[in-house]
Amino acid sequence: MKFLDQAKIYIQSGKGGPGCVSFHREKYVEFGGPDGGNGGKGGDVYFEVVDTLNTLIDFRFTQHYKAEPGKNGSGRNRTGAGGADLTIRVPVGTEIMDEDQETVLADLTEPGQKLKFLKGGDGGFGNAHYKSATNQAARKFTPGWPGQEMAVWLRLKLIADVGLVGLPNAGKSTFIRSVSAAKPKVADYPFTTLIPNLGVVRPEANKSFVIADIPGLIEGASDGAGLGIRFLKHLERCRVLLHVIDVMPVDGSNPVDNAFAIINELHQYSPKLAEKPRWLVFNKIDLLPEEEAQALCEQIAQELGEEENVYRISAVNKLNTQPLIHDIMALLDSMPKEKFVEIEDEEVEFKWDTYHQKATKGDDDDWDDWDEDDYDVEVVYER
Repeated sequence: MKFLDQAKIYIQSGKGGPGCVSFHREKYVEFGGPDGGNGGKGGDVYFEVVDTLNTLIDFRFTQHYKAEPGKNGSGRNRTGAGGADLTIRVPVGTEIMDEDQETVLADLTEPGQKLKFLKGGDGGFGNAHYKSATNQAARKFTPGWPGQEMAVWLRLKLIADVGLVGLPNAGKSTFIRSVSAAKPKVADYPFTTLIPNLGVVRPEANKSFVIADIPGLIEGASDGAGLGIRFLKHLERCRVLLHVIDVMPVDGSNPVDNAFAIINELHQYSPKLAEKPRWLVFNKIDLLPEEEAQALCEQIAQELGEEENVYRISAVNKLNTQPLIHDIMALLDSMPKEKFVEIEDEEVEFKWDTYHQKATKGDDDDWDDWDEDDYDVEVVYER
């Protein structure tokens, strides 16, 4: 299945059904009076979180979503049926954003969470609603009120406990393969990883955490270089970052400069992301003699100003990976889980509210100046 983490869709709630103009007709009843029923309510639009989805690829092929409109009212005071609600299913971690791609309208982080996003239009009134002692043959009716429509962006942020950052070819994908059952593509060229990968790590039988591997960063990523900031957003929900550093870069570059480039990109993208706990993981130490590798790692850590939470591993040989994941598990157990901000239900002023008020304002039971020619409607007579 292809991975897609953002999509633009167009959604519309159902409009209300129009009211009916009808008069009761029955044998021996000379003046039956109005009995036109009200229209049905339009369908609402819901978003529901399901844990069986992990991509937004379905929204690439279907971009327009519309709830059913309400049915027409009918004679004998029968109200029209309401339109069926529309439920749009999205993966865990989906953000719903306004068309400007900046305003977050909803953040869906819990499986089973269901949010009413757009309300359907109310049904119109039939002529039975307007009958009174002074207007016993009312012919007035109102059409259904329109629903609401808008374009929104869906943006998926993966929910993981640990995120891997580093330059391309630092060994991030090899590491996630060695500690979990995930099998991302591994090759000896940069940007082998083109999409984020998730792996479940189980240090113990009853304990586990989720680790996320994103495509490698390069200098200028926060400004769009390389794969840019498109995948940095997947690290925003992580509680710990593992900064994977290649101690023997194939291009002969300085590991210290490479590390500072990643740190700088994190700060430029989001200061909050840069403040998360970040552990240094020196990879590919099997390419050097043990003493030389230890001395080099200590030198790099000293220049980076990092003295604690520094690990030396060889992901391809699974060397020293188990102590690392046990320490990560211990840290996660000691950290409180982040509580995602839940958007409280608020009264939303829909576009048709103003129309509703104007349409009903001034309605009274006295229609002395009503002219039959004002409304070109079909009058239904029923027995």
